[in-house]
Amino acid sequence: MEILCITHKYPPSVGGMQKQSFELIRGLSRRMTVHTLIHSGDSGKALFFLTLKKKVLRMLREHPGISLIHLNDGLMAFFALPLRSVTDLPIVATLHGLDVVMPAGWYQRRVLPRFAAYDGIIAVSSATAQACRQRGFDPAKITVVPNGVDAALGDIPAEPDYRAVIGRRLGLDLTHRKLVLMLGRPVPRKGFIWFLREVLPKLGPEVLCLHIGPSAAAMGLKNFMLRLLPFNWGRQLALIFGMPTDEPALRHELALPELAGRAFRLGGLPFKDLVQTLKCGDLYVMPNVRLAGDMEGFGLAALEAAICGLPVVASEVDGIVDAVQEGKNGFLLPPEEPELWARRITGLLADPAGLRAAGEAAREFTKEHYSWERMVDGYEAVFKRFA
Repeated sequence: MEILCITHKYPPSVGGMQKQSFELIRGLSRRMTVHTLIHSGDSGKALFFLTLKKKVLRMLREHPGISLIHLNDGLMAFFALPLRSVTDLPIVATLHGLDVVMPAGWYQRRVLPRFAAYDGIIAVSSATAQACRQRGFDPAKITVVPNGVDAALGDIPAEPDYRAVIGRRLGLDLTHRKLVLMLGRPVPRKGFIWFLREVLPKLGPEVLCLHIGPSAAAMGLKNFMLRLLPFNWGRQLALIFGMPTDEPALRHELALPELAGRAFRLGGLPFKDLVQTLKCGDLYVMPNVRLAGDMEGFGLAALEAAICGLPVVASEVDGIVDAVQEGKNGFLLPPEEPELWARRITGLLADPAGLRAAGEAAREFTKEHYSWERMVDGYEAVFKRFA
């Protein structure tokens, strides 16, 4: 089989989708001939999109054996729509969630229905697939292939004194403290603000919450400018570009006197420090809330925590349920139920031996069921079906 993979998210830029693109192409290359068109960052992304049709035509002339084209997200699928007029090759697009539910009338009426005309749709979760079906996509074209996670993270040895390293950074003795971790950009659907306001105060004083993720100091001004835009354009732009719109609220929450000494921000961490922080934590939480026009397409951060041996407590919403399976690699709870969340977390933290056993089980289950190889298996099966 000979295919063409097109993506605008790829290393050296960093992120979950970049890693997924890299591992997908690398894995497929071991099984078939893979040609690529990749925006590598050496030119403007707009130029890459605007010249895509020309580049694809040249690639097809140079490699007439190509039998299928793959597009790795909704933005790529949008700019690839003109390809339908120049080739009759089957085209398969991967959709991640937000690229299906984007709350813009023009997008839902004029753009998304054209995605349904692609030969195949790979949805990264059952929630994404359901969102496609609700919008009129042919169910026969849709296949769910969950994202993978780097199993090698679980094999990195934990540094026994790394908790002390974090303690020195925070100016605290963490010997007898419980560390609850959150990871990601502060956007409303993540539920970080809800957790800090509604759940953390109900936990014992020994419990600390640490948020990991880069800061965006100018987001307050950007939020103000976005609110000035008419017709809900500001929110749409924020969603498209993944702006951390909850940044000012998160800063405000962390500065409240009632959270003094209870919640801290570690900022963006280098890879080594991120892994070691996950390995020395007690619990990882993914407290997402339901939000119309937005969704968590998958739950990759939960898998990264689980593969590091950290038990996960996550909201039972959106694509998270495809990443976290109750009692196997984590625990699912209804969103925005603070009493229930507080009781479950308190119970887990009160049983250190049980918590360690849950973390070990989560690591093994995640390694077995969410490896990159398993993800590549799914893509290969889809491509063979449509090529």
